[in-house]
Amino acid sequence: MTAMAHAPLTQEEVLLEGFLALDTPEGFRAELIEGEIVVTPPPDGDHEDYIGLIVEQVYLNSRTRMQFAGTKGLILQGGEGGQKDRVIPDGTFAPRERRLYRGADPWMPCDGVTMVLEVTSTKPKADREAKRRCHARGGIPLYLLVDREASSITLFSDPEKDDYREHCTRPMGKPLSLPEPFGFELETADFL
Repeated sequence: MTAMAHAPLTQEEVLLEGFLALDTPEGFRAELIEGEIVVTPPPDGDHEDYIGLIVEQVYLNSRTRMQFAGTKGLILQGGEGGQKDRVIPDGTFAPRERRLYRGADPWMPCDGVTMVLEVTSTKPKADREAKRRCHARGGIPLYLLVDREASSITLFSDPEKDDYREHCTRPMGKPLSLPEPFGFELETADFL
């Protein structure tokens, strides 16, 4: 009996295989961002408070009923080399009618996600740059970044290729307009 020869795995396949086999401690997040495995520790209370304040406003004020997920990872089109990114945003919003978050798989395609939410934590540069590029490549219409270091909130919109073509930054404490399907002013006074 002759053994069948198998094609060797590419570097990207080895990286993905290793990434998917990771067993991170409870509360830690492992992501595959632009060809790098990034592990972040559990968030602090202020981080979670900002998320809660935003989710509450979206549920109360959006013109479209929204669903929110805070632990579902997204599979996004990769950058150079084509490696797909696997990112776990602090939150994603999608119209409830889409029911995107069903199923046991912790990873889902980004099709149908309306807005991604990130609150800076231990690796703010990743939220400001690498994750922004990942979400733009995935075609996610809106990227909301709460930058705790800069005391600001930025809405990125109009994704094209590796970035968003438009953005609006407001200091914390000032309202920020969220376009349709949200259609309301996000109040940030409680962020101070």
